[in-house]
Amino acid sequence: MSAELVTSDEEEETLDEVDQFRMPLLEHLKELRNRLLWTVGAMSIAFGISLYFATDIIDFLKIPIDRALLDAGVDGGLAIVSGPFEGVYAWLRAAFLGSIVLSSPIIAWQVWGFVAPGLYKTERRIVLPLTVSSTFLFGAGAAFAYYVIFPVAFPFFFTVIDADVNLSVQGYLSAVVKMMLAFGVCFQLPVGSFFLARMGLIDHKDMLSSFRYAVVGIFVIAALITPPDILTQSLLALPLVGLYGIGIVVARVFSTKERDL
Repeated sequence: MSAELVTSDEEEETLDEVDQFRMPLLEHLKELRNRLLWTVGAMSIAFGISLYFATDIIDFLKIPIDRALLDAGVDGGLAIVSGPFEGVYAWLRAAFLGSIVLSSPIIAWQVWGFVAPGLYKTERRIVLPLTVSSTFLFGAGAAFAYYVIFPVAFPFFFTVIDADVNLSVQGYLSAVVKMMLAFGVCFQLPVGSFFLARMGLIDHKDMLSSFRYAVVGIFVIAALITPPDILTQSLLALPLVGLYGIGIVVARVFSTKERDL
């Protein structure tokens, strides 16, 4: 009897750490539901707060176009042109962007918290650093769009033809918000490299051998996200190439991929 207990204890000790956290599909769905509820709750509270500051958010988002019009020497500005509810839609869109920014740490925490049971004990310790780095990279991407891309792109487009500029408030805010969110997502490249490396799908050698193709893909993605000119495309692509380089280092340190000798 005692020998059986010893054998059982030894088997439990040698059981893979990840296997100890395996759950049935229903449990995974419940865990996902709870994480989503926390995310929705955080965004709802942040949205309520952002509604109060929506006008200030709109004023902040208008700064790039106001400066671009001034620098380009072009008359014009934002106007309500598509309907009487356009101002309300713009107000809500600004509040939505504010809710994303305010709740982004909680969203990142819930994402990595859901992934954590699939990691080893030593890896679960970096969930908090991953949350912080993911939030920082998202903010860095959005800020890069606001402070670098917009000041360069807007004056160029406003001077292509000699005409006054009268943009829809909703159309302008929609384009600005989408670009800032897209840049924030693109800047998650090192975090994505970490998870692919930990899953054993890639290592630094794979990323080095695919570097040329990755550069082409990055420029294609940049062309799809940014306005259609080579300058703004390059302004996004070059930082992403640098982040790809950081991803190579991350993959070298954390990859679990085994190669045949």
